[in-house]
Amino acid sequence: MDAAQLEKDVSEIAGDWKNKEGNLIMILHRIQSKYGYVPREVSLEISKHLDIPLARIYEVITFYNYFKLEPPGKCTISVCMGTACYLKGAPTLLNELERVLGITEGQTTKDGMFRVEVVRCLGCCGLAPVLTVDGKIYQGVKKNEIGEIISKYAAEENGGNGGHKEKP
Repeated sequence: MDAAQLEKDVSEIAGDWKNKEGNLIMILHRIQSKYGYVPREVSLEISKHLDIPLARIYEVITFYNYFKLEPPGKCTISVCMGTACYLKGAPTLLNELERVLGITEGQTTKDGMFRVEVVRCLGCCGLAPVLTVDGKIYQGVKKNEIGEIISKYAAEENGGNGGHKEKP
């Protein structure tokens, strides 16, 4: 990350909120909107710019589930764990995603392609179980369809030259 650009970004974003109540949360929201997460280098720059301890910034980031400390994957897979989805097999779908991708909920694959997260309800209860990939809804998903869904997105990313390989 270019230090000069980073300083300029933080200065611009923090400048809009410098002397306002609740400014840290608003600054962090804007930072995450810009970068997709809150990079450590940015947190250090915010600390200097606002003259607040880095620990205070991390206190806020880790308290609110919205803020991310790792770069998001190119594709975000959200598994609905609302009551209807849960009862119709969402935990099995989550387990299969974790197995196929080799990560657990809240993590991103090493290649930066996929991030898996759990959401409480997508509002599609009649279509359960449901998962989304970058907002595209997949309804009535079965465990054996997970590999195919992942392969589709991996193939698109690789220009159609194959997909993400399942772990044995």
